[in-house]
Amino acid sequence: MKYHTTILLSIFSIPCFSQHDSLNIKHDSLKVKKQNRFKVAGSVIGDSFLSVPGDFSAMGHTLSSDWKRTALYTAGIIGLIAIDKQTTGFLHDKIEPNIDYSLPEIKSTIPHVIGTDSYIVYPIIGLYAGSLIINNEKGQVVAVNAAKSLAYSYVITQIVLKTMTSRNRPQRKINDDKPVVEPWTKNPWDFGNYDNIHFGHGGTGTSFPSFHATSYFAVAKVFQMEYNNYWIPYTFVTVVFLSDIKSHEHWVSDLLVGGLVGTIIGRSIVISSRKQRTKNESNAFNYNPKKVKMHKQLIPQISNSMVGFHFIGTF
Repeated sequence: MKYHTTILLSIFSIPCFSQHDSLNIKHDSLKVKKQNRFKVAGSVIGDSFLSVPGDFSAMGHTLSSDWKRTALYTAGIIGLIAIDKQTTGFLHDKIEPNIDYSLPEIKSTIPHVIGTDSYIVYPIIGLYAGSLIINNEKGQVVAVNAAKSLAYSYVITQIVLKTMTSRNRPQRKINDDKPVVEPWTKNPWDFGNYDNIHFGHGGTGTSFPSFHATSYFAVAKVFQMEYNNYWIPYTFVTVVFLSDIKSHEHWVSDLLVGGLVGTIIGRSIVISSRKQRTKNESNAFNYNPKKVKMHKQLIPQISNSMVGFHFIGTF
């Protein structure tokens, strides 16, 4: 009886490698890999490309998720255009003369980056470079998302929306008695002046919406959401924008709609980016028992004190 009991206990005394331990080892190894600068940088860049479809999906969802809200905003934009001559005249006559400061010029060698644009672009480049050097994943994500917001602003506003609307820019000063000089206009409804696609600044029919307002607000929205701070990013882009306000030949509605489009772009990029990173994390640590393979070994074990089998299972 004692002999049989010993054999029975030896069979059920089975040392094996559990699935839980396997995940712990895997988790630790991933942490070590994350510390590799090139792995982190590659992961951030890879996620930015993988999230592109999600970026545009999020933009579309913003417009289609609440049609009443979208209709209300559309009506508001039409209303802004209707009073543009009054609001833009007030901007020219009362506000701009009281804004009298400028920022030191930063010469840029990057195409389409002119004037105060350098104050937006170069800090993004600096954030990415610094984050890459110290291997800070958060900073790299923010910088890449901000760069994407600039790229999307250029494509959506400068190439698509400006070409579709082809609105002429307002003449200065809009309330004086001087005759209109083309391609300027005093008519806020002066749309449909198509004159090829303008890849650079200025030109006929390039007023609506403002590319600078779009890109500045897109970048500000990215930083606001990523760092959970409104004051710093929006104050910064406002100071930069106003320092060169006299060079922005736009109707007031151009500026406001540009800010709205930029906000949608920046918000959509951050939402999509977060979903992509969450998806990666869930894929890395998600356990599906049906997909786990176990290698089994049954080894006879005989000694002076016992006879039995040694079972080893590796997952």
